[in-house]
Amino acid sequence: MKKRVIGIGETVLDILFKNDQPQKAVPGGSTFNSIVSLGRAGVPCIMVTEVGGDHIGDMICKYLTDNGVSDEYVCRHAGTKSHITLAFLNEHNEAQYSFYKDHASAALDGRLPEIRHDDVVLFGSFFAINPTIRPAVRTLLLNARQAGAWMYYDINFRKTHIPDIPNVLAHIEENMQLADVVRGSKEDFEYLYGLHEADAIYDRVKPFCETFILTDGARSVRLYTSNGCETFPVQPIETVSTVGAGDNFNAGYIYAMLQGMETPAERIEMAQRWSQDVCRQIGNNISDELVSRLRTIFSA
Repeated sequence: MKKRVIGIGETVLDILFKNDQPQKAVPGGSTFNSIVSLGRAGVPCIMVTEVGGDHIGDMICKYLTDNGVSDEYVCRHAGTKSHITLAFLNEHNEAQYSFYKDHASAALDGRLPEIRHDDVVLFGSFFAINPTIRPAVRTLLLNARQAGAWMYYDINFRKTHIPDIPNVLAHIEENMQLADVVRGSKEDFEYLYGLHEADAIYDRVKPFCETFILTDGARSVRLYTSNGCETFPVQPIETVSTVGAGDNFNAGYIYAMLQGMETPAERIEMAQRWSQDVCRQIGNNISDELVSRLRTIFSA
């Protein structure tokens, strides 16, 4: 049976602005972006999320299925509105975000998937630590760990949630302990622990998870394992938008693993390839051109 990737995360409608003018509206969310790109690349995917019972919710479900992702486990809530995020691109095409969502009203009360030992589980962001839905998310994650699924956790902690740290830090650390791979940015650890130096960050992560990917925008990627640390430079490119860059890094890393790429260099190279592809366009997911190249390479 072909491996499935199960994404657990929030879903929003992203509206992208350049020079204060709207450029594109597309369904998004950190895990959502990863899962859609994997679905576009032909990987069997499931998205576990919640949306409103509104037109935006309809758009989101259609976007999933149009890109080969099952919407069977999307919780729809009648009478509620789906979340919206505004992404404002600056002169460097880096995004600044404004979020329009009510985390306290989130509910994950629909049917949830039975996770198998050969599944891959991708989870992260505030959805994975939100106290309102933490019991349901935690049950899913514990079931995945018990089943022997391979688990990838993207911390992706936003500055707006700094006041929540006392209530969610234990959830973050439990998530790290459940994961096979943890990815975080330097920003995440500045917010969470006040740490800036890479080795000090790994010292904090290592007791929970030995395999850790540390990203730092356009600067080098560090991969820590029990064998030490490897550094991978990031190729300079002309960026159109940074929206979805980290999400597609995650997706590319998982795709490389699913294709049997065993070495860290191969996996990080694929992760960077997916991330940079998204940065060259306005949108949240890998391009038709990259999808075509991947299918040519891996169907041969």
